[in-house]
Amino acid sequence: MIHVFSYRDKYYIYDTGSGALHACDEQTAHYLKGETATMSEEECEKIRAEVEALKREGLLDAPETEARPIKSHEVKALCLHISHDCNLRCRYCFADEGAYHSVREVMSFETAKAAIDFLLRESGNRKVLEVDFFGGEPLMNFGVLKQTVYYAKAEAAARGKKFLFTTTTNGLLLDDERVKFLNEEMENVVLSLDGRPEVHDAVRKTVNGKGSFDAVIAHIKQFVKVRGDKHYYVRGTFTSKNLDFSKDVLFLADSGFDSISMEPVVTDIPDLAITEEHLPAIEREYEALADEYIKREAEGRGFLFFHFNIDLEGGPCLQKRVSACGAGNEYFSVVPNGDLYPCHQFASDPEFKMGSVFTGIEREDLRAKFATSCLFTREKCQTCFAKFICSGGCSANNYHFMGNIEEPYPITCAMMKKRVECAMHVLAERKAREN
Repeated sequence: MIHVFSYRDKYYIYDTGSGALHACDEQTAHYLKGETATMSEEECEKIRAEVEALKREGLLDAPETEARPIKSHEVKALCLHISHDCNLRCRYCFADEGAYHSVREVMSFETAKAAIDFLLRESGNRKVLEVDFFGGEPLMNFGVLKQTVYYAKAEAAARGKKFLFTTTTNGLLLDDERVKFLNEEMENVVLSLDGRPEVHDAVRKTVNGKGSFDAVIAHIKQFVKVRGDKHYYVRGTFTSKNLDFSKDVLFLADSGFDSISMEPVVTDIPDLAITEEHLPAIEREYEALADEYIKREAEGRGFLFFHFNIDLEGGPCLQKRVSACGAGNEYFSVVPNGDLYPCHQFASDPEFKMGSVFTGIEREDLRAKFATSCLFTREKCQTCFAKFICSGGCSANNYHFMGNIEEPYPITCAMMKKRVECAMHVLAERKAREN
């Protein structure tokens, strides 16, 4: 499949089969789109010869991958809901402000221990295992978090395995002790901050209804300072109230953060939700961000923006992309009472309860459903140029908006396609500078 697109005054050809990205002129772009009415036969013949040469080299119209999904029943990761409570009341929170539409509670060490034992038992021959401490706000249950890390490391070492830990936090409780522990023990830390103070405070409020920006910014800056060159992300969320979100990304970069993610809100709250009418503005905003991103990178002031960091060559990761995520099969979410769900976005939904860390997986029908789900089972993805980058979208979002894990959510698809085109332009500009 060939995808032809333009970015400002630049024209590109992306070949899904080979993963090759080619810069081209406007005339070639029109030719490949079949828009040749104003072109002479001589012009068409010249372009045709160039196109055929690329095809012979396997760089255009190449056969698409025959990679098959790689999924096993060896569990590799758990999302531990160490706390179903939170010290913020963010309006857009998919987790019902930390309570997950249930009671506010925290996980006991006995349950966390059983979860680690479950993962070790179900991991088969996997040597590297992952645990993400999640909430609510996981640092509200810091004592159990610490105990769990120490227990997991000791048990893994006894079995010739290794754990990689991640924590997602809103930063309110990042004191010196927590900063030191997370920096030493976490492979990655995700810190929630939505950008400019007025944007952040509009939706990320404390329990008493006040804005939380001033309370968290200093903590997050201190953590990032201590973090050094270890992995972290400052992760923001944009809503329909800040469609100029590029300003929030740049605010975060100017605040000293060099690893940034800004995600579109996933909600049906009317005054916050992203709808089809917002897409043109969002697409323009991604372009504005890409322009500044390229400029800063050329000036030596670059930063990492998650959605502009793509790998077109595929390599060993391509089969994983075809497989989509491992939710409900290789990856599970564990709520405070030990119940298992496919992922954190299905947590506490009784239709998706799959078992318990105490009793094991009981819904093999659900597990089989998620195991067979992949890029090739999502019909609408087959004609999309971004399919080998996107992997068919998030199963939870598909289900919550479309009622089917195999049915991609069109608004998410539109944003993904635009981000991918912007990322390709960023990549092309970077390579042009290097050459």
